[in-house]
Amino acid sequence: MKEFDLESYDYHLPKELIANYPVLPKEKAKLLVYERRSQTITHTTFEHVLDFFPKNALVVLNDTKVMKARLFGSKHAFLPSKTTEVFFHRFFKGNTAMTQIKGKIKVGDKIFFDANYYAEVLELLHNGQRLIAFYDNQTPLNQENILKLLEQYGHMPLPPYIKRADESLDAHEYQSVFAKHIGAVAAPTASLHFSQNTLEKLLKDFKHAFLTLHVGAGTFLSVETKDIREHQIHTEVLRIPKKSQEILQESQEILCIGTTALRSVEYFKRLKNPNQEAFECDIFLHLANPIQHVNHLLTNFHLPKSSLLMLVSAMIGLEKTKEIYKIAIEKKYRFYSYGDGMLIL
Repeated sequence: MKEFDLESYDYHLPKELIANYPVLPKEKAKLLVYERRSQTITHTTFEHVLDFFPKNALVVLNDTKVMKARLFGSKHAFLPSKTTEVFFHRFFKGNTAMTQIKGKIKVGDKIFFDANYYAEVLELLHNGQRLIAFYDNQTPLNQENILKLLEQYGHMPLPPYIKRADESLDAHEYQSVFAKHIGAVAAPTASLHFSQNTLEKLLKDFKHAFLTLHVGAGTFLSVETKDIREHQIHTEVLRIPKKSQEILQESQEILCIGTTALRSVEYFKRLKNPNQEAFECDIFLHLANPIQHVNHLLTNFHLPKSSLLMLVSAMIGLEKTKEIYKIAIEKKYRFYSYGDGMLIL
């Protein structure tokens, strides 16, 4: 069936529609509103986004915070050029970390970030991942100090389709105004559209709940299997506080800010009697595993053949998704992380 054929999720996007910088002020970004019952499309801007939110809906937000996850170092302590890139993914056991390292690397290799700080490769894992430990003058760093190292020496992990080096503006623009718990290597991009003023209005006028899904590097991976149902999606760390769990359980109408919030809610609501706050979220939503518990979604425009495009199709159908994306391209909407948005009602 074509809705499970990977090629059905391909489309051509002119390069000039890939947003390399955010729209500022945030409220001036374009917003496409699709109302499913009436089948109507409205073109507006984010300064009006809250006018479209259903008054009785619970608004769910992901408050993860992006780490400065890209480090550059040298394989020799006294070489001034830092050409070896270490992409920090997540902490593993204890104070070790899962990373990707560009170039040839072997167990025992060291990568120096300055005269004192370095990382040592402990193990070569599958999918190109490398297990490493961080040191300060041969003293192992704990998680708290590793995060300080990333903050001091790291760069914001802009997505691979943004063809430029990170700049000072990315430190705050590639971070939502309500980011709180550090641990993501990519921003939940629908959240980037909210200014402090819009957020304050949302929190004042709507019932809301926060959760934390630390977006992993797998979010950028395209689906490779010809039949999308065979795709194994990445796992991400999810935390839902008890207060938010209670609100989610009692809410009948839910609007999610971003696909990460939606995946988190769908994962949680399908659990039987959850009795913890921490989870490993690996839910893949598509037309054979449709959305059951979320009614509305604010999201950006996603990459061809991506699991996120399949999620949108699971909500409004493949043909409608293609139709809306075609309209967005014709009307010069900006795509991907720093791009414009779409509200599905």
